[in-house]
This record gives sequence, C-alpha cells and structure tokens, in this order.
Amino acid sequence: MGEDMTFAIKTLNAISHTGLSRLPKEEFVVGSDVDSPDALMLRSANLHGVEIPASVLAVARAGAGTNNIPIADYSARGIPVFNTPGANANAVKELVIAALFLAARNIVPAAAFAHRLDGDAPSMDKAVEAGKKAYVGFELPGRTLGVIGLGAIGVEVANAAASLGMRVLGYDPAVTVEHAWKLNSKVEHVTNLDQLLKRADIVTLHVPLIDPTRGLIGAEQLATMRKSAVLVNFARGPIVDEPAVVEALESGQLRAYICDFPSPALNKRDKVVTLPHLGASTNEAEENCARMAADQLRDYLLEGTIVNSVNFPNASLARSEGSNRIAIANSNVPNMVGQISTLLAEAGLNIADLLNKSRGELAYTLVDVEGEVPESLLDEIRGIEGVLSARSL
Repeated sequence: MGEDMTFAIKTLNAISHTGLSRLPKEEFVVGSDVDSPDALMLRSANLHGVEIPASVLAVARAGAGTNNIPIADYSARGIPVFNTPGANANAVKELVIAALFLAARNIVPAAAFAHRLDGDAPSMDKAVEAGKKAYVGFELPGRTLGVIGLGAIGVEVANAAASLGMRVLGYDPAVTVEHAWKLNSKVEHVTNLDQLLKRADIVTLHVPLIDPTRGLIGAEQLATMRKSAVLVNFARGPIVDEPAVVEALESGQLRAYICDFPSPALNKRDKVVTLPHLGASTNEAEENCARMAADQLRDYLLEGTIVNSVNFPNASLARSEGSNRIAIANSNVPNMVGQISTLLAEAGLNIADLLNKSRGELAYTLVDVEGEVPESLLDEIRGIEGVLSARSL
C-alpha cells in the first residue's frame, strides 16, 4: 500500500472493464504496467515458474480453474488465491448441453457432409437422401447422463439434462450442502464412480484439474462404460487419458468424444468433436468472472475478508466501530490465537472482536483492536512460528 493509501493491482490478462469498474479509482490503481503490485488479477496467464514481487498480498483468477497458479507456493507466503466459481457456470452449461445434441444427432459430421455437396438441386437432393442414413442419431429423453463433479457447473448441467427428460446420475464425494440443495430432486446421487460409468449413456466431466483427477478417466474407466457411450469433457483436457480415449474410439467402445481441448492426437479424427476452449467464452461470463474477482480482491485488501479462496478458509467479520484490524495468515497449529493475544496484551491493545478460521493445514485470523497498531507489533506477530503473513488495515 502506497503513501497515497491506494492499492495497486496488476492485470496479467485483459480483464472486462465491467469488473474493473468495481475497483474505485480513489482506492485502487489497476493496470498491466503496475509496479510493486499488492495483488494480481489474471485469467489464463501461467504463473508456474514466475517470480512474483514480495509486495503481492493476493491473487485472483477471473475463472474457476486454478491449475495455472502455483497455489502451494503462495500458501507458504500467506497469499490467498481467489477464483470465481459459478460465474461462468451458465456459459459452460449451455455449451455442454449443445455437446449432448452434437453427439446424439451427429450434427458436426452431418453438417460437414452437407457442406461438401455439389451439383444441381436434383443431384443434391439425391445425395442427401442417400447420405443421411449415415448420420442417424438418438433422442435424449430416457437416456442416462452421468455427471462427474457436482460443483456450480455440474449442478446446472444435471438440472438442465433432467429438464430435457434425461435420467441423470451425479457423482461427487465432496459435494457441498449448498450445491446438493440446488440439485433437481430427479437427479440420483451415486457414491461409486464405477456405478455411474456402467449405467450412463453419456458421461460429462466437471471436476478441477488437480493431482487426484489427472487421468481420472483412463483405459480401466473407459472399459467400464457402456458400449458406444459418449464422453464429454469441458473441464480440463488432462482429466482424461487421451491415448486411452483414442483407443476406445477406434475399438467402438466409445461412440464419440466431445471436448473443449484440441490436440494433435484428436485433430481430424472421426467420432471426435473439439472446440477451441469456448466453455466460458461469452461476454456475460467474462463480465461475471471479472466482477466477482474484483469484488473479492477489493474486500480482501480493504477489509481482510476472504470469500472463494481455493487455499484459505472463508472469513468475514463485521468491523468493530473505531477499531483497527489485523489480518494474519498462519499454519493451522495449536495456541496460535493465544500467542497473538499475548502480544496484543503486552502492547496494551484491547481486542474488540476476533475471528479465527481454519482449512486443512492453513488458518486465518482477523483481530479488531482498540488503538493504533505499530509496525513493530506486526513484526513480532510475523515472528511467531507458523505465521505466514500479517498486516494492519
């Protein structure tokens, strides 16, 4: 934070102006050429192997996936990483539903066939009647859709498919109560992935790319699926084992693979439709993501509030009137709050309010105190074993 009491936010990709407008100019300087930024905002920029300034307090991605961010490295520095779950859910849902129709009705190869037609009207009509038999499809009502991952996008896909008359199976061992409540009552929640794969005519993936989901769908899982099932992937490419998918397509085990991730192995291959990563590529989704990311950075930098962090717990504390706030990121170890309280008492500062939240190995503490917080006190707090970062605001 500079002498003019403004925060500097560096954008690493083009961010919707609708979102950036939520960062008041009197409190924030925003741009791609910002020096010593307090926060970073990005979309697809790859931060792995990139050294970021010591001044950075937070990172926000205008999107759901965060595999382009070295989260463990930032956690060790007490830097929360924010994402925007649900902001692009409708955009992805619409494309996934479109993919179901693409697969069911063979629309892409049929359109390519029609595009190649030549000659006069009578000869073209004859070719149409002779050729259309190769593109006979199936209807969606009564078919079974398996949805792997019941986050914001998975829930919307499941509900939309149910409204189309499909039987829907949902699998997510970590589904939240919030998302479970939003599921259509017709969606059957299964607790075994193999059970879903065996029963589904179409399987769609909606999980983040993390170590446990890399290669989640491989040769063993594909062999478990129904003969001539369809696989849809608008999550991340490496969630499936591509060579195994190609083999399943060639053997007829898979009817089709529809995904958002072109690759040399998939390009120009029969039974494959790839789109150029269009999942969240709508004006509305980009604006929604930018607004959410900007709001999260603003609230964190100004109030210490954490919402939608992928590494630190949600934390929100109403500001005590007339108080000064200390925000502390730390390892989740015993007696942390006690040690902090002792230092505050020794400094003669009364605690007006306090919030301590944990998430796995990390924790976050907000303390409102009566009186000024000297930098020397912050240094003492930073010196506590396990404290990752501390700041006053």
